[in-house]
Amino acid sequence: MTTYSVDKSHSEVGFSVRHMMFAKVHGQFKDWDVTLGYDAADPTKSTLKAEIATASVDTREEKRDGHLRSADFFESDKFPKMTFQAKQIESTGKGHYKLTGDLTIRDQTRPVTLAVEETGRGKDPWGNERMGFTAKGHLTRSEFGLKWNQALEAGGVLVSDKVDIEVEVQVVAGK
Repeated sequence: MTTYSVDKSHSEVGFSVRHMMFAKVHGQFKDWDVTLGYDAADPTKSTLKAEIATASVDTREEKRDGHLRSADFFESDKFPKMTFQAKQIESTGKGHYKLTGDLTIRDQTRPVTLAVEETGRGKDPWGNERMGFTAKGHLTRSEFGLKWNQALEAGGVLVSDKVDIEVEVQVVAGK
């Protein structure tokens, strides 16, 4: 098993959520880390752990980001990190996997499944082994205690309960 660390300058942990039931708001987290133990002989035996600083949420709107850091959502002062720990990796085809793990937000732990695609691998110009992955999935935010919302006069709610997740990660061996 080879340990890989994330190359943050070429990676992103992003999300999107419906606003007013028809438009999407996109955001990302600026402070996070991933450790991957990759088993080249059998990738389904690999290990993965991620930690994300909740206060690093960035939706390009400071007032909204402040609200997301508040007790209505992440309560970043009390719960500074969310974590993801892989529990099962299944192959779904060459270079494609179903990754199921425990996601913890605000001391609420629930299983989340991501569709993962290995997007490439090779040596960089400095001789380091690199790999790239895309992961996509979704979660139901109310299951993690993120229940704030506002009813709309025309029906529906201000913020969707479903949050789409999209992660682009480039990792480097032994760094």
